[in-house]
Amino acid sequence: MTLVLFGVFFLCLVIGVPVAFSIGLAAVAVLFAGDVDRLVVVQRMFAASDSFSLIAIPFFIFAGDLLASGAISKRLVAFAESLVGGIRGGLSIVSVVAGMFFAAISGSGAATTAAVGATLIPELEERGYKPESSAALIASAGTIGVVIPPSVPMVLYAVVAEQSVTKLFQNGFLPGVLMGIALIAISLWQAYKFDYPKGTPFSFRNVWETLKRSIWGLLMPLIILGGIFSGYFTPSEAAVIAVVYALIISAFVYKDLTWKSLHKIMVGSVKTSAIIMIIIACSGVFGWVLANWKIPETIATGVLSVSSNKFVILFLVSVIILVAGVFMETSSAVIILTPVFLPLMKALEVNLIHFGILFTVGIAIGMITPPVAINLFVASSITGMPIERISKAVIPFLVGLIAIFFLIVYVPIFLPGVIM
Repeated sequence: MTLVLFGVFFLCLVIGVPVAFSIGLAAVAVLFAGDVDRLVVVQRMFAASDSFSLIAIPFFIFAGDLLASGAISKRLVAFAESLVGGIRGGLSIVSVVAGMFFAAISGSGAATTAAVGATLIPELEERGYKPESSAALIASAGTIGVVIPPSVPMVLYAVVAEQSVTKLFQNGFLPGVLMGIALIAISLWQAYKFDYPKGTPFSFRNVWETLKRSIWGLLMPLIILGGIFSGYFTPSEAAVIAVVYALIISAFVYKDLTWKSLHKIMVGSVKTSAIIMIIIACSGVFGWVLANWKIPETIATGVLSVSSNKFVILFLVSVIILVAGVFMETSSAVIILTPVFLPLMKALEVNLIHFGILFTVGIAIGMITPPVAINLFVASSITGMPIERISKAVIPFLVGLIAIFFLIVYVPIFLPGVIM
């Protein structure tokens, strides 16, 4: 049954069937082969979608799309430049810092890449930065969008693994910052190598002026995440508050939201949310098949028979996660692979919050690793540059992020919620 399940799934992917339907068809193929009541399909699809925590996903997506389409991204970039733009290659550092700011608002890697890239890529090219390196940097900074909370993949992992969304969010900050530091270090090295220019000199007055213009956007993650961590509201309630807050500041503070643009944003958010929910529903059947035929336990037993060394198995699982990110979209990878890995992680007594964080970071790196590499495609659409050209320029950033990934894998002391 294991061969039928994964054989049909990968065959569907190879011939171009959408991921959601590939998951569903693979599960249904096993059900027919095993002569199981077909009513299970409907029951498991409904059960998988019937979770209060999942309400957070469409609302966080909508809030991120609202702010990405408005003036907030330009204001955040201006504030970031006032802080670090004065040093050599400062604008590349601004790209990373702005990406981190926007990550704390959007929860989406593609949205972060699009919002920051649309503002900064033309400016980077105008100031003499190498176009392919600029696009690669923006795409790499976009990976932080799914690590620094709020994070859609973390919500999905929490639902599938039955873990706390709040604890995952608490532990997402530092890995996101470490990823940002790695990108900044590589950017500084490139700045001196290619003799990039300095930006606007630092001045407290400029910082104050840009802070005043961007303060409403900067307050959003403080209000939302502060409310979650202090226990005033749940992540699902916070997502609704995020939408209300984004609507208010877009319509009445920045005044860049029209009925036409709102309709366009809502349609885009609904499409994105619908795709994720279809994947979740189909994965309910997939997960039931895995559990019913004890496939995860079989895999865990097989792996442990090869080696019982915790560090060796973590390395193998980490490599599988990185490879999965190359071929699968983040949400799909989390939903499909989490049930497969959970029994193995429990057998090794790996903290499941730690595993959720390393899983999220590993899958995020896939967003800049071809052939799927959604962030590279977003950067390519902004610049009009061939994806192959950006793919070569992204290699230094990819190496830096992979180094941070393995640091998180083997040094969980960087995650406060894991050791407390």
